[in-house]
Amino acid sequence: MRRTLLIIVVIGMVGWAVYDSTSSTDDAEGENSSSDQVADSQLSTQAVEGDDLVESNDVGINKGQIAPNFKLQTLNGEAVQLSDYRGKRVIVNFWATWCPPCRAEIPDFQKLYEKKDVEILAVNLTETEESTEGVEEFVKEFGMTFPVVMDENSDVSNTYQVSAYPTSYMIDSNGRIQFVAMGALNYDLMIQEYEKMK
Repeated sequence: MRRTLLIIVVIGMVGWAVYDSTSSTDDAEGENSSSDQVADSQLSTQAVEGDDLVESNDVGINKGQIAPNFKLQTLNGEAVQLSDYRGKRVIVNFWATWCPPCRAEIPDFQKLYEKKDVEILAVNLTETEESTEGVEEFVKEFGMTFPVVMDENSDVSNTYQVSAYPTSYMIDSNGRIQFVAMGALNYDLMIQEYEKMK
């Protein structure tokens, strides 16, 4: 009798563990898909009809919204504002010298800057750097001729909710975000997205 009872208890415990494990996985997937949906709705307000982007007059960091203005200083101490570039296509690229993917994409940004009618604001994540001198050396080494601005207190990267390095925002001539890339871009993708901007 005791043996039978023990076997039933063990089988019940194993059965419950399997059920609980399966149920937890399903719940986690449900929670993840729900949180993914919430995150997607927060990160992108684009309504898709084909590939059409719904433009908004709201200021925000989502596709179709007007990019938040910011004012930073270049390595030379010159003040630069995003709004100074209204009427032009702009790429705001958040980067750091210690970031290998950033290092990989900088030559392609330089090539794009030289070949196309686009402004590039390279926002250095200065708070993460060892020194300003290191940034200056990097700029010289990579021959960066577009403006490099210093986000010393991470105010701008926080506004743009930068969580991956590099992150790039492609902004059209009306100041609206048309494309967001979290991670390195290559030249072909830069050209492809540049051509979509007006």
